[in-house]
Amino acid sequence: MTTLELKHIYKSFGPVEVLKDISLRVEPGKVHVLLGENGAGKSTLIKIIAGIYSADKGELFLDGKPVTIANVKDAESYGISVIHQELNLVPKMSVAENLLLGRLPTKAGVLDKRELYRRAQEALDLVGMKLNLKQPVGELGIAGQQLVEIAKALSVKSKILILDEPTAALTTKEIKVLFELMRSLKAQGVGMIFISHHLNELAEIGDTVSVLRDGNLVAQVDAKTPEPELVRLMVGRSIDEQFPSRQVKAGKIMLEVKNLSSAGNFSDVSFNVRAGEVLGIAGLVGAGRTEVLRAIAGADTFDSGVIQIQGKEVPNSQIAKKISLGLGMVPEDRKAQGLVLGATAGENLGYAKLMPSARFGIAQRRMLRKQAEGVSQRMRVRMESIDQKVKELSGGNQQKLVFGRWVLAGSKVLLLDEPTRGVDVGAKVEIYELINQIVSDGGAVVMVSSELPEVLGMSDRILVMSEGRVAGELPGRGTTQDEIMTLAVSNVAELSQI
Repeated sequence: MTTLELKHIYKSFGPVEVLKDISLRVEPGKVHVLLGENGAGKSTLIKIIAGIYSADKGELFLDGKPVTIANVKDAESYGISVIHQELNLVPKMSVAENLLLGRLPTKAGVLDKRELYRRAQEALDLVGMKLNLKQPVGELGIAGQQLVEIAKALSVKSKILILDEPTAALTTKEIKVLFELMRSLKAQGVGMIFISHHLNELAEIGDTVSVLRDGNLVAQVDAKTPEPELVRLMVGRSIDEQFPSRQVKAGKIMLEVKNLSSAGNFSDVSFNVRAGEVLGIAGLVGAGRTEVLRAIAGADTFDSGVIQIQGKEVPNSQIAKKISLGLGMVPEDRKAQGLVLGATAGENLGYAKLMPSARFGIAQRRMLRKQAEGVSQRMRVRMESIDQKVKELSGGNQQKLVFGRWVLAGSKVLLLDEPTRGVDVGAKVEIYELINQIVSDGGAVVMVSSELPEVLGMSDRILVMSEGRVAGELPGRGTTQDEIMTLAVSNVAELSQI
């Protein structure tokens, strides 16, 4: 059993002071929650514990003894493991190889595959997963990759386990499995640091909550503290309405999908969405929701069906044509698919308009820069300037930039795949306000979300998918979570009886 203490930790990046005099204690068999908006300093703090960053001032103690954690190896030697929000996996390597990365078993200098698969299966058994151990991990969805990362960390038998947004991409069932594992680890005396933007999870699994705001430790409270008080501590103000209301009358059909099919992904999907309307798409992970959005956007091909944008049919994969007709997409994985992290905020905002605005093949960079500045201000992106690198921004501000790109491009039909995944409650409300503004301006939104309160709170109509098919449609108002889940598992239940 190990106690971790941080005393008077400071950290700056250039002139920006990110952490200011942070002290906290992680006790054996307890879950210490770090809570705060994106950019509050949570990730920086855990990276100091993990040996990725060094503190400018302050000390770390393990069981009362001062320690120096200069790198990741030092952290591992002290029994500290981290499950990062940015997954640390090698996409082209197999599930088994990723699970034992850095400790692959060998025999006479050659990889011992039998032992590899045995140990890898033991790791998966810890999280109750059934996967093809030989499958490249990059072929899994975000939720599958997240569980592989969790299984990898748990297999090391850590004394201090840090979990950074581990539930962001998990289903309710998968979260239940994770929490059961965490309770088992608590019983074994493992101390944990847990970061989550899902406030309803804190009372269920946490013991103590340390609230960070703008790099300061503003409060340490019991995990059963009421959610409104936690929100007030996080953002420095109360948020009266999580899902901002809107009164917009639905207009003409902006997007129509007819009998869309893709072998192995989805079949015979049909729906439409009108101007001034948010169509929510709900369903379990693997139901085909993301695949449908990617096919509509042109990122993936489909086998049959028709897609019409503002009344005009668009063939397979014609992304440029779809953008010119006003279609934009905010993908599930903003860092891998939605942003160029090494480019500036201004460059990322302007990508969708770079070619359409060109004159004689020459991009109008000065004009785009001015427009990008206007959009970033309108969307309240918190950054030093539009010349700041995107990788330096918080998750919520990165997400606003992906939205901003399509606002700048004048998109009238937006496809949103998990638009608030990994962002804090304050940034969520701002994103909901952006969605409302888009539909109030005559746009249409199709939103995939695994958070049922979000689907119910933001949608005018709800399409429920199950096993690649449309299981039914429900009204946004008056529908319950139970009604959505009944449809979401309908095809699963039918298939299990075959």
